[in-house]
Amino acid sequence: MCRWFLSATIVLTMMGSTFAQQPSREQKVRDDRAKVEKEGFWIYNDLPRAYDEAKKSGKPMLVIMRCIPCEECVKLDDDLVNQDKRVRPLLEKFVCVRIVSTNGLDLSLFQYDYDQSFAAFLMNADGAVYGRFGTRSHRTYWSDDVSIEGLSKALQTGLELHAQYPKIKDSLVGKRGPAPEFASPEKFPALKDKYTAQLNYAGEVAKSCIHCHQIGDAMKQLARSRKQPMPDNLVFPYPHPKSLGLILDPKERATVLRTDPDSLAAEAGFVAGDVIRSLNGQPLLSIADVQWVLQQSSGDGAKIAVVVQRGNATKSFDWKLPKGWRQRDDISWRSSTWGLRRMGTGGMLLETPTKAELAKLNLGDDAIGLRVKHVGQYGPHAAAKNAGFQAGDILLSFDGQTDLHRETDLLAYAVKNRMPGYKVLVTLLRNGKKMELTLPMQE
Repeated sequence: MCRWFLSATIVLTMMGSTFAQQPSREQKVRDDRAKVEKEGFWIYNDLPRAYDEAKKSGKPMLVIMRCIPCEECVKLDDDLVNQDKRVRPLLEKFVCVRIVSTNGLDLSLFQYDYDQSFAAFLMNADGAVYGRFGTRSHRTYWSDDVSIEGLSKALQTGLELHAQYPKIKDSLVGKRGPAPEFASPEKFPALKDKYTAQLNYAGEVAKSCIHCHQIGDAMKQLARSRKQPMPDNLVFPYPHPKSLGLILDPKERATVLRTDPDSLAAEAGFVAGDVIRSLNGQPLLSIADVQWVLQQSSGDGAKIAVVVQRGNATKSFDWKLPKGWRQRDDISWRSSTWGLRRMGTGGMLLETPTKAELAKLNLGDDAIGLRVKHVGQYGPHAAAKNAGFQAGDILLSFDGQTDLHRETDLLAYAVKNRMPGYKVLVTLLRNGKKMELTLPMQE
């Protein structure tokens, strides 16, 4: 879990001459709390108070999941959001609460893509979810996924749904997921001995925080510890619509910008300009809501009921997704992929060479062609190093497989097909010489 998007101008300022004088992470956390509480607009890390205020006022709630500080990804700046003339008047119609950690978070309600920079829930005080906002599909590049305009329209739609509540309550049932195995993050086996249900402001508060991505990490680690193939909804969580050829306009609510030729979206019948009114009966506020429906679609294939507004007409059709549809997504940018690399590549970070580089290697069609960009140096992430792998190695085959041409494909194969303790035979090319090494699979 990270801060709101931070503008490039602020990033450059922070990297300037005052860099050496930057406060510690601990101080930033405490300064942030003091600033937000002094301003008094956002309720700070107090959901019970937000529920009470929403019930008394009759307003909907806007719950923002984000911590402080995180400067590793580009973000929408706090001040820009709070002062924008389109957004600020809308924010004032909500009870706004900022949650700065996931310690003690109710996972029966707050289910979202835990790899995201932030997550916004628009909801009723009784726990009904109107919708979600906030997504990205790249570690640092975000403008194809979110925008101030998109946030504004999500807020407007949330207010419209709130005005119709509880008449529309049945259409919102699907926006709550199944009961979780653990009620809150600190109860996961991987986290229970390290964290508690509350932040430790009496001690080192920054170190006591459970970040969003740690929930996803804990889920994957639990599945791996059970020595069973990791399910697709954990390996490929919250598939991005663009992986299915559906390109949505980040400045609109859920509007089709275009579809990729011969894609699953084009085959289903989506066309540019379609405003997606509902998926499986659920109203939509943003791209994140589309991802929620995709996440809840499971099995070897899926069928999603679609209603779109096309000009003055309403069109309905089914979006049929074939076996293996999730695997079209790219997971290499995700924070939780770090854990998958420990499990499946012994800590190696893999990259795809350029077409020109591959042409020079002259590998032919029967080779993976992934290059080792980095080899982990410590602990379980040093398993590949200890097995003899080096940066620059070109993988030719992995466990006899030669069609794993993305790091995503190789990681998915490893955690779905090879359990901890198994040793995978890897054929590689190093300085023009073919070699074979064995790589241990890990928890």
